[in-house]
Amino acid sequence: MNSQSPISNLQSPLGIARAITQVERGGENTRQLIRALFPFTGRAHIVGVTGAPGTGKSTLVNALAKELHARAKRVAIIAVDPSSPFSGGAILGDRFRMQDLAGTGIFIRSMASRGQLGGLAAAVADALLILDAANFELILVETVGAGQGEVEIARHAHTTLVVEAPGLGDDIQAIKAGILEIADILVVNKADREGANAAAAALEMNLNLNPNKAAWRPPVLKTIALTFEGVNKVVDAIMKHAAYLDEKQLRVPRERARFDRELRGLLERELLERTLRRVTPARWDEWLRQITQRQRDPYSVAQEILDS
Repeated sequence: MNSQSPISNLQSPLGIARAITQVERGGENTRQLIRALFPFTGRAHIVGVTGAPGTGKSTLVNALAKELHARAKRVAIIAVDPSSPFSGGAILGDRFRMQDLAGTGIFIRSMASRGQLGGLAAAVADALLILDAANFELILVETVGAGQGEVEIARHAHTTLVVEAPGLGDDIQAIKAGILEIADILVVNKADREGANAAAAALEMNLNLNPNKAAWRPPVLKTIALTFEGVNKVVDAIMKHAAYLDEKQLRVPRERARFDRELRGLLERELLERTLRRVTPARWDEWLRQITQRQRDPYSVAQEILDS
C-alpha cells in the first residue's frame, strides 16, 4: 500500500485489487491494512452461492450481478476457484466466464481455494472486509461447491443460495446432510431441462419435513440463467431475506457468529505459526521419525511441543 489512507486506495478497482492481493499474501502488512479498514465495514450484504458442480453457479452469479447492477446496486463478486495443482493459484475459470461484465462497474475477483474446506480461501474473510469498506452494497461469493464442504459458505454469508439442477445423476443434491439447513434460498437452475419441476417439488417436500427452520421458509425458485429467466425473482428473494434479517434483528447475531468462528480460526493459525517458528526442522523431523516408527504417539509429541 502507498502513503495514502487505506480508504482512499479503495476508490479504484486497481486499488481494491491490490488490497486483496495483499491479504492473500498475509503477514504484518495485511494485519495493518485490516486494522485500518475494519471501522469502515459492516454495511455490505454478503450473498453466498453454492451447489454441486454443473449446476450453473457461475452463469447464475453473472445474471444476478447484472440484475442487481440494473437496480443501481454496487456489486462485487468473489469467485473461489479450485487451486492450480502446479502454482497453487486460482485457475480463473469463473473470471473467464464473466468477461461480459467488464466495463459495467461490477468488481470481479477470482481467489484460489488452496484446498480449504468448502472451497473457501483463507483470505476470503479479509477480502470481504475490503469490499465492504469499498462501499459495495452486495457481495456475491461463489464457492467451488465440492462435496459436503459446500456448507462452509454459510459461515460468511448473510444470505445463502443453494443452486440445484436436474439431471446431475443425483435425485436432489441438496438433500445431502447440511445443505438444506444452510439454504436461505433454493434455486433450481437450468429449469428448461426435463425433471426441473420434479426437482423443485422434491425440495418443497423436504422443506416440509424440516421442522428446525425458523420463521423464514426458503423459497424454491426456478431459473434459466443463460436467458435470465427467473433471475429477477431470485434478486427479489435476496432483498426480501435481507429485510427479514433486519426486521427480526437477526443480522447482528449472524455477524457475531461469523466473527466468533473467524476469531477462533485466526487464533488457531497464529498460535500454530508461532509454535512452529520455535521448532527447528531437525527436531520436527525427529518427532516425525519417532511417530512413524511407533516409538511415540502424536498426542504425546503435541503435548511436549505445547509444554516447551
